[in-house]
Amino acid sequence: MKSTNGEGRRMTDPAKLKFTETHEWVRVQGDRLRVGVSDFAQQKLSDIIHVDLPEPDDHHYEAGEEMCVLESLKTAADVHAPLSGIIVAINSSLLSKPELVNSDPYGDGWLVEMHADHADDVNGLADYDEYEASLPEEEEEP
Repeated sequence: MKSTNGEGRRMTDPAKLKFTETHEWVRVQGDRLRVGVSDFAQQKLSDIIHVDLPEPDDHHYEAGEEMCVLESLKTAADVHAPLSGIIVAINSSLLSKPELVNSDPYGDGWLVEMHADHADDVNGLADYDEYEASLPEEEEEP
């Protein structure tokens, strides 16, 4: 199922994802976890111009540890490991097209794939409705 955000961009249904308090999402794909940043996070960053991805290797990340950086015209933001584990793949398309994080944050804009130490830990993350309820209210324009 696809949905569009307010700007008409198409993206994968976020209701099937789990979310962290630091705006990362997780999709379980067999024995891997695909990780990206939420639509809220990419909107706050605005125009992403560079993605600094880690190398897939044996480095063990603890949950909450910085694993990559998104750079936009406005600022840079750390992306954190949603669960403890190792990174087994990166989205190399982002090296030449970092704007995919903006145009399709829940689809082609994914960042890394991980093997989690304990895959069941994903159940402790927020579902989409819980995540959405935790976001700050949008300020109305005068």
